Amino acid sequence: MKKYTLLFIILGIGIFLACNKEVLNKKPLNIISDNDVWKDPALVNAYLTQIYYDMPWLGNDCSGNGLGGDAAWNFSDINDVSDESFPQWRDWNPSSAFKYKYGNLNINGGLLDWWGYGTIREINQFIQNIPNSALNDNVKKSMLAEGRFLRAFCYFALVKRYGGVPLITSVQSESDPQDSLYPARATEQSVYDFIISEADGCSVDLPETVNADSLGHPSKYAALALESRAALYAGSIAQFGTVQLNGVVGIPANLANDYYQKSYNASQAIIKSAKYALYNLDADKTTNFRNIFLVKNNSEVIFCKKHDANNEMSGGNGWCVDFFNCPRPQGWGRGLYDQAYLELAEAFEHIDGSSGKLDRTAVQQNLMTIDQLWGNRDPRFYATFYTQGSEWKGSTLDFHAGIRLPDGTIQTSGAYNGTAATGDQDFQGTGFGILKYLNESHDNMAGTNSGWATSAQDWLIFRYAEILLNDAEAAFETGNTAQALIDINQIRSRAGIAPLTAITRDTIRHERRVELAFEGQRYWDVRRWRTAVTDLSVRWSGIRYILDASTGKYQIQIINNVDGTSNIPQFKQENYYLPITIARTANNKNLVENPGY
Repeated sequence: MKKYTLLFIILGIGIFLACNKEVLNKKPLNIISDNDVWKDPALVNAYLTQIYYDMPWLGNDCSGNGLGGDAAWNFSDINDVSDESFPQWRDWNPSSAFKYKYGNLNINGGLLDWWGYGTIREINQFIQNIPNSALNDNVKKSMLAEGRFLRAFCYFALVKRYGGVPLITSVQSESDPQDSLYPARATEQSVYDFIISEADGCSVDLPETVNADSLGHPSKYAALALESRAALYAGSIAQFGTVQLNGVVGIPANLANDYYQKSYNASQAIIKSAKYALYNLDADKTTNFRNIFLVKNNSEVIFCKKHDANNEMSGGNGWCVDFFNCPRPQGWGRGLYDQAYLELAEAFEHIDGSSGKLDRTAVQQNLMTIDQLWGNRDPRFYATFYTQGSEWKGSTLDFHAGIRLPDGTIQTSGAYNGTAATGDQDFQGTGFGILKYLNESHDNMAGTNSGWATSAQDWLIFRYAEILLNDAEAAFETGNTAQALIDINQIRSRAGIAPLTAITRDTIRHERRVELAFEGQRYWDVRRWRTAVTDLSVRWSGIRYILDASTGKYQIQIINNVDGTSNIPQFKQENYYLPITIARTANNKNLVENPGY
C-alpha cells in the first residue's frame, strides 16, 4: 500500500509540474542571482561590504566579528601573546592567547588561526566580475584596485602566520584539475613577492585621498603602507630566518637588501607625498599622544577600521575596548582586563633620554612618592598606561594593596584611620592598566547585557609614525644611518623626549616597541626579527603599591612571575610559524606541515 501511495504522489507532482511551467519559469523573488549582483551598483557595494566584514585582520588580527572578534575580548589576544600584557580576570580568562603563551601551541593550532580562503574566493569573484559590471569605467578601475589591495592584505595575514601558503588568484570550479583544487603551498618568497607587487600595482589606481563617504576604504597610500610593511617583514625574514622545506618557509638571505630597499622606497613615497604628518596639535604631549587614537581622521591616519558607538552585538559597528580595559567602576565590577607588564613600563625612558629601568633593589628598600617612581617619564608613558595616582574622569586611581602601619606591619583588610586597606582598582594584577584607545567619555557602567561593544574609536591599521619607523629600520639595514636617525628623532620630538645622537638596530627596535605598544605589532616584530625565543620566554613582573600610613608614601613590592607560578611563558623555535594543522593537511594532502610540529 505504501509504494502505491508514493507512486500517486510522484505522479501528482509530475502533473503539477507539467501544468505549471509558467510558474516554474518565473524568477524567485527571494533569491538574487550572481549575474544580478554585478548589474546593480548597490549590490556590488553590498558585496564589497561583506568582504570587509569577513576580514578579521581589520580588527587587530582577532578571529572575526561579534563575540569572536573585536566586539569582545579577542581584540587583545595579539597583545597578550606577546611580552606586552596578559588577560587579568583571574576567575574568567577567555583569551585564546592565555593558554598558548605558555608553550602549549601544537599541531592542532588554535592561536590566531585564520585560513582565509573563503574570503579570498569572495575577492577573486569580485575581481573577476568587476570588469563586466554595470559600474562606470573610473569606478571599475578604483574598485578593481581595492579588491587587489584587500586580497594582498589577506595573503599578508596568511604569510605572516604560516609562511608559504597556496597562492590562489582566480575563482576555482569543480571541473578544475585536482592540483588546482588542492594546491600545494607556494614558497614564502613568492607569496611576499605577490603581496608587494599587488600593493605597488594597485596603488596606481587607488585614489590619492579618500573622501568622507568612503572613509575606511584604502587610498593609494594605504597600498604603499602595505608594501612598506610587507617588504620590511620579508627583509627581516631573509636576514634573520632560515630557509626550510625547499623555501616553503624562509627567504634566501641574499634577497634581504632588495626587500629592505622596496620597503624604504614605499615609505619614502608616503613621506614625500606630504599627505600625512605626525599628529601634533595639542600642547600637552601626553594629551597629544592619546588623541592620535581618539581624534578621528587626523593627519596621522593612513588606513583604519571605522567604528561608531552603535553596539556591534546588536548589528552596529562599535567595539569593546573601553568596557573591557577601563578602570573601575565598570558594569561588571571588573575593568582592567588587559594588564601590562612592568618590563614594558620600564622601557619608557625619562624625558632626558636616560633609561627608565628601575633599580628594583633600591625602590623596594625606600618609601617613595609616585612622582619619585614614575616622574619625568616619556609623555607616552602616561598616555599608554594608567597606574597608581593616574587621573581618570576627574578622580585619582588607587591601586594600593595594603597599609603599612606605624609598627611596620601591613594590614590587608578592613581600614586604618578611615582609609581602606586596598584601593578601588585591581591590586592583584600587574599594577598597570592600558590607557591607549580609552575614551573617558564612554559609559562603562552600561553593557551588562551584551551592550558593551559601543566604543567608537577607529582601529588604526596604518599610521604615519609606523611609516617613519619602517623607513628608519629599512634605511638602517641598507646602511643609511643618517636617514634612520632623522626618522627616529621626528618621533621622539613629537613625543617630547630628548633626541638621539646616534642610531643602532637596538634603538630603532626600542622606539618601535614604545611607540607602537598595544597596536598589534610587537608579536609579529619579534617573530620576524627571530628574537621571540628569547623575548617571549621570560617570567615577567608586576608592581604592588603599599600605602604608608604615616607619610602617605608607598612601599614598593616587585611581583616576580606575575603570570603565576604554573604559567611559564615559552616561545619555541617552531612557533616562528603557526601550524597548518592536522585538519587542513588531512583535507589537502598536498599541504606540507610547518617544521617542528
